[in-house]
Amino acid sequence: MTDNSEPPAKRPDNSSSSSEPAVVMVTGGSGLVGQGIRAYTDKSALPNEKWIFLSSKDGDLRDRKETEAIFNKYKPTHVIHLAAKVGGLFANMAQKVEFYRENVLINDNIMECCRLHNVRKLVSMLSTCIFPDKTSYPIDETMLHDGPPHPSNEGYAYAKRLIDTMNRAYAEEYGCNFTSIIPTNIYGPHDNFSISNGHVIPGLIHKCYLAKKDNTDFTIWGSGTPLRQFIYSLDLAELTVWVMREYHSPDPITLSVDESAEVSIRDVALAVAKAMKFEGEVVFDKEKADGQFKKTACNKKLRGLRPDYEFVSIQDGIQKSVDWFVENYETARK
Repeated sequence: MTDNSEPPAKRPDNSSSSSEPAVVMVTGGSGLVGQGIRAYTDKSALPNEKWIFLSSKDGDLRDRKETEAIFNKYKPTHVIHLAAKVGGLFANMAQKVEFYRENVLINDNIMECCRLHNVRKLVSMLSTCIFPDKTSYPIDETMLHDGPPHPSNEGYAYAKRLIDTMNRAYAEEYGCNFTSIIPTNIYGPHDNFSISNGHVIPGLIHKCYLAKKDNTDFTIWGSGTPLRQFIYSLDLAELTVWVMREYHSPDPITLSVDESAEVSIRDVALAVAKAMKFEGEVVFDKEKADGQFKKTACNKKLRGLRPDYEFVSIQDGIQKSVDWFVENYETARK
């Protein structure tokens, strides 16, 4: 692919918190994080900001012409890039080529269109699952490229890691203000509550809902001892918008609760049962594998910039998520 147009001049950092009009386009706007940003900005958008939330219905971001058409239509000044080809363990193992190629195409189209359209800020979302498989804990932003990812998701992981590489390359060559965020485990309203394919908290919420409805035991796979950091989707939304407005470095930033807020799967399951007002037996099936004991992430960089930020507690976040799921059971993804 060649492009003979003149590269744009190097540009200074520009946040949407200036008085200039800002058109903020969110890719993957219908998902868990996109819906969180929509809920947050409905209440906290600045007067100069116009927010646009894309879904797959707006166009195929794997296709350069369709991506160009989206940029020409909305003329964004800022982009929060959440869209990706994602899937569970078995899909990642079976389709490494597709997870690599489709994500590279999506990310390349977004980044190059941001450059060509003089977008003032691009924030892309990475994941802790793309870190090296063999590593020490806690992990931080400097360790992203220190070794190969787990073989099961290497197609997805290398495609995502390239975002970090290219953020720095675009900054060095074109002066682009591109960066990335690394959240830990996200949960909240609008999640995928599938028991077989969903993540831990939404899967447990759905499972507990059915146990209460059917008057059966609430059974959790494994011993419940593994530890995880969970971030409520509206906290992540608020911090992502802050990154867009105020954090101007190509180096990634981890958006996570503190290490002291790490909780066991057992405590999560009991919090789900309490929020659901489930009064039956909670059973831990120790015959099932536990998975990795801990994947602690360090949020020192975030705390250096936002020392007083207060995260929603795991108990309150689970209660909000349970209430949303019960209220939206018929239409929730599951």
